[in-house]
Amino acid sequence: MKRSIAVLALCSALLPMAAFAEQPRSPSAEGQVYEYGMPLDIAKVVSITPASNAADCQVGTAHMVYVDHQGQTHKVAYSEMGDCSQQ
Repeated sequence: MKRSIAVLALCSALLPMAAFAEQPRSPSAEGQVYEYGMPLDIAKVVSITPASNAADCQVGTAHMVYVDHQGQTHKVAYSEMGDCSQQ
């Protein structure tokens, strides 16, 4: 009896931690969010918008619009390192 109560208490304690697990990213207004290793079917790049902090030496979000081999247009957001060149 004590063992089952202990198991139940342990499960009750661990259950809220599942809420902190990383949720999968869904496509947003700026398009799909790129993750390392994600396959992209790029036939033609339409446009690339660099990160807004491109002059800083920090990571920012850039955007690309491309057409796949079936002719469909896609938008993807990805992380980009800013320009860290010394001038």
